[in-house]
Amino acid sequence: MKRETDQRHASPRVPLAIEKAIIAGALALICLISFANVLVRYFTDFSFAFTEEISVFMLVILAFFGSAVAFARDEQIRISFFLERMPTRVRWAATLTTLIANLTIFALVVWFGGRFAYEEWLFDATTPGLGIPAWWYSIWLPIAALVIIARLIGRFQRQVRQQVPD
Repeated sequence: MKRETDQRHASPRVPLAIEKAIIAGALALICLISFANVLVRYFTDFSFAFTEEISVFMLVILAFFGSAVAFARDEQIRISFFLERMPTRVRWAATLTTLIANLTIFALVVWFGGRFAYEEWLFDATTPGLGIPAWWYSIWLPIAALVIIARLIGRFQRQVRQQVPD
């Protein structure tokens, strides 16, 4: 059990500072927008409804880059009760299966998110609230998914290097 604990807390080679800064910035912006909305609504009965699209975008950024950090630290949500009680080979098979599934999902996000952003750029789509180019928001889907893919691969490489045979 000690080996697995050490393995789970191995540090990534590329520091998580960029992802953490993006997460902190997104969270700070959500807080500022929400606080400003509350104040304006309280004092003027007016609402900054157009800021909702920024808040939703920041939540997506927060989720994707937070996922990248979680994958890099091997702290993503999972049910490990049974897996921890299985032989090493079964655990490795499950780890490999999970890696392949995650890589497939995020590769699809890169592909379809990239196509979506390209089509929004191609057709000059604008956002309903602020009227800015919609691709400004959607281009971050494939970028963030690529970051997650890189973190997944890095974590798996660390797991392979740290594997000690039974």
